Order: sequence, then structure tokens, then C-alpha cells
Amino acid sequence: MLLRTTALALLFANGAYFAWSQGLLAPVGLAPESAREPQRLEQQIRPEALRVAPAAPAASGPEPAAPAPPAAPTIPAAQAEAPAPTVACLQAGPFDNAQAQALRQALGAGGVPASAWSLEPMAPPDRWIVYMGRYNDTEALEKKRAELRALRVDTAPITQPALAPGLSLGVFSTQEAANEHLAQLARRGVRTARVVAEHREPTAARLRLPAADAALREQVQGLLAGRPLAPC
Repeated sequence: MLLRTTALALLFANGAYFAWSQGLLAPVGLAPESAREPQRLEQQIRPEALRVAPAAPAASGPEPAAPAPPAAPTIPAAQAEAPAPTVACLQAGPFDNAQAQALRQALGAGGVPASAWSLEPMAPPDRWIVYMGRYNDTEALEKKRAELRALRVDTAPITQPALAPGLSLGVFSTQEAANEHLAQLARRGVRTARVVAEHREPTAARLRLPAADAALREQVQGLLAGRPLAPC
């Protein structure tokens, strides 16, 4: 009995709550507060202080990019990196004494600066002599010549001032050949001969242009009568 009474009470309470929440009891003054007008207006506090703010301007598109600085003028590669004039050491020759003198005059007459060229003496390569001397006088020289003639050794006079008066028992292009000849003479009884170098005087010259550019090369080439200029 108690359970039935409790169930009926809960059912009646739920029905009353539903009727109240849905406003079915409003005619008898039982209903929840409504958020609709005019009740909302009665709840406002100082509505006269409300101001409508102006609408914000519409966002514009992205700001235009700053103008790029003007491009530097393009310089042609030929002007930007002009090649330096080619300068090289050149030479020509040999020229004998007469030819060297004629070339010296031609270079001067042709207006080639004296500082741009030089004629360098060219001495023949040294020779090696099987030598006897120096003797004090001609008499001593002739006495030694006679002794060598008896040994059947050929001799020739020395023309180099530093070795005259003296005798040459042979001239060779290498020191080894001269030493070999000296050993042969020693086996034949020649005792006081020795091998010396003969330094010969220059008999020719070489033209040298230490720093010739294309203009100088062309100018000088025309004065060489067909002789070529070659690198130093």
C-alpha cells in the first residue's frame, strides 16, 4: 500500500512539473520566468547608455610590395673583364758582328725605344786544350817545341793572351776527351803538359726583348729580315 502511494505521488509530481515547465499553469499564475519581451526589457540596466559602434572597415587585401630598386645597368663581359695586354720575353739570333751592328742601327732608325731591347754577346762554347807553357821567352818556347817534335808530338801556337807564350798539343770540345789525349801523351814521354779551358771571345750577339707586347713584336719583326722571334 505504501509503495503504491509513493508511485502515485511521484507520478503526480512529474505531471505537475511538466505542466509548470510548459507554461500550462500560467493562467493560475504558476509558470517559469520567460526570457521573451517584456520581461527582458524590465531586466535591462540603463539601456539609454547603450551605443552602437560603427562597423569596422572591411579588411583590405595584402599591402602592395615595395617597388624593387632599379637593376644595375648590364655591362658587357668584354668591357667588364678586358684582357690585359700579353707581354712576353722574346729573342732572335744569333747575329754575327756585322749583322748585329746593322740591326742596332735599324732598331734606332725604326724608333724602337732603346730600353725595350738589348744585344747580348754570345761567346762560343769553351774548348779544352792540352797545354804546355807559359814560357819566359821565345827561345824557351822553341826549345820545348823541338823536344816534342822529337817525340813525334804535333804542336800549335797559343793565341789566347792569358796562355801565351805556350804550346797547344790538341784542342777538344770536352774535358774528358782532352784528359784521354793527355794520358796518351804521357805514355809517349810528355811529362809537363796539362789540360786547361780556353775561354773564347764573343763572335756573335742575340737580340733580346725582355717585355714585348704585340705592337713591339710586330715593329721589331719587320726589321729582322725574316729572322723569327722566339720565346726566351
